[in-house]
Amino acid sequence: MTDVMDYILRRRSIRAYQPREVEPEKLELLLRAAMAAPTACNSQPWEFIVVTDREVLAELTGVLYAGHYNPAAAIAVLGNTRIANNSAARQFWVQDCSAAAENMLIAAAGMGLGAVWIGVYPMPSVIKLVTEVLHIPEEVTPLCVIYVGYPAEEKPPRTQYDPYRVYWQRYEPRKRRAKVKNAKYL
Repeated sequence: MTDVMDYILRRRSIRAYQPREVEPEKLELLLRAAMAAPTACNSQPWEFIVVTDREVLAELTGVLYAGHYNPAAAIAVLGNTRIANNSAARQFWVQDCSAAAENMLIAAAGMGLGAVWIGVYPMPSVIKLVTEVLHIPEEVTPLCVIYVGYPAEEKPPRTQYDPYRVYWQRYEPRKRRAKVKNAKYL
């Protein structure tokens, strides 16, 4: 298995962290990985807020419904179509910023860090709270917050590969059953 596949399969949502700071150099590497992501027509509509201050982190983790954890750092991934290189960002900023977030998550796994994606967009109430805590201007939209730290839990590598979800050449209608744990979202 290549190193890249190893990092991808090792990438797991880590929600428990050691009480240890993440070095600024590692945070910068995560941002470099984020900005190496593919982007529609090279629009690059992303901006990032890195939070390491304990008080701001506490305020941020306090408003995120699914984010009451203890990360050493948080990186808010923001979409700003006004600074984008072209108008493609108006339609593709979510995909572009998602690719940037995923690059950070994989890079974190490769650096021995734990990370988890905390969703913000498209929930208006969460967008409002994150915007207030981080003083984000109205024209900028937070997509997610990536928590980062040294993991205090270990999860084995995995894949969720399901050949039943793969089609070759053309889509073939199949009878599907919802998984019970996900039935509430159907």
